[in-house]
Amino acid sequence: MEEKRSKVLMLTEGGMMIALSALLSYIRIYQAPNGGSVTAGSMIPIMIFAIRWGLGPGLAVGATYGLLDFILKPYFVHPLQLLFDYPFAFGSLGLAGIAYVLTKKKGKSGYGSVLLGVSLAILGRLVFHVLSGVVFFAEYAGDQNPWIYSIVYNATYLVPELIISMIVMIVVWKPIQKFIR
Repeated sequence: MEEKRSKVLMLTEGGMMIALSALLSYIRIYQAPNGGSVTAGSMIPIMIFAIRWGLGPGLAVGATYGLLDFILKPYFVHPLQLLFDYPFAFGSLGLAGIAYVLTKKKGKSGYGSVLLGVSLAILGRLVFHVLSGVVFFAEYAGDQNPWIYSIVYNATYLVPELIISMIVMIVVWKPIQKFIR
């Protein structure tokens, strides 16, 4: 009975975190000209979920959020680009669940494991957006190397998102630490 209750709790939390992320994504601090934006911490709820429930559930909730983001703000030029820029990129936010692994397996629950998880999550998102940029949006690079252009372009909004996410996670980590399973 307890396991069934736990699954219902996890699904409920996942849905709430997806909804919160969707709402926060509309509070934009900076909008990049060809997609991407700095938001009021829209990735944080997904990462908190991943830290609380682990890698697998985190990846699934992140990918689900990516699909919702596509539905709410659709833009794609190729089906593979859709996968890279939405479920794969946002699914990688579940990599924050590495903090769950470190907490449960290694007994480390400090700021270091949380900041590592946040960094890996946003790095994973950056990787998928860069790949998408190189493969599907290289014409925007002009005479520049498409790899460098894509890295710089995507870093202009993901590095500030990383900084915002780290600051917020440092502030909220202590209070939410007692809720980590």
